[in-house]
Amino acid sequence: MTGRAISGAAVVAGVTGRPIAQSLSPLLHNAWIAAAGLDAAYVPFAPQDEAGFDTLIAAGRAGLIRGLNVTAPFKARALACADDVLPTARACGSANLLVFEDGRITADSTDGEGLVLALAEQAPALTLDDATAVVLGAGGAARAAVVALSQAGAEVWIINRTEATALAMAEDLSTPDRPVRIGDAALGQADLVVNALSVPPTIALDGLKAGAVLMDMTYRPLETAFLAAGRARGLTGVDGLAMLIGQARPSFRALFGVDVPDIDVRSRALTFLEDRG
Repeated sequence: MTGRAISGAAVVAGVTGRPIAQSLSPLLHNAWIAAAGLDAAYVPFAPQDEAGFDTLIAAGRAGLIRGLNVTAPFKARALACADDVLPTARACGSANLLVFEDGRITADSTDGEGLVLALAEQAPALTLDDATAVVLGAGGAARAAVVALSQAGAEVWIINRTEATALAMAEDLSTPDRPVRIGDAALGQADLVVNALSVPPTIALDGLKAGAVLMDMTYRPLETAFLAAGRARGLTGVDGLAMLIGQARPSFRALFGVDVPDIDVRSRALTFLEDRG
């Protein structure tokens, strides 16, 4: 990518959050930009507070930025600032993608699609339709996982330390044909267990059935203790890097209007992570 020239007409997009310096999104998107030969750039934006985020949004409305991927702590504010909210983002209650066009903002969430793509890549034998899925946690990441898995046809259960929080999310995300339940009653029959907690989970993996798939939504570290313990029992593990790349794919198409080039960005991301310990 070194030496790649961009013109004054370049499409500019990026990622914003706090902190943002550790984000792998610029590496992924700029590799795709170079491979596609686009006159474009994808850069990190690091607003210090909500006022700074609002300034960034104003720049997008003014036509200076094509779009943004949004990470914590601005996902809810991203949804609130949008003129048009796509159904998945509305269900998730937050947005990780904003696209600016003619002064208007469209909000979407690609986290769930990233989760499904990661499962298809690293656990291809898993069929989500009619599967039993257990999501650990009840925060924003868990919400996106529950929405995606329910939409894929899975029976979803939520386990969270604060039962009232899990119950509120389950009631909010349940549909007449796809109720979301809480508690650990289904853990022993789970086809999939997704860790959406910011800390290592404490569930006992020896109670999981053979053939269960474990997924961790974090990629730092790539091989979490949760995944390592599952692999030691012979279970299939799906890492958070696969999900990150998966959610970046629909973002790239929305931001730059072209399909994602067929190049190996995972190996580049792994090298980046290894170089930084």
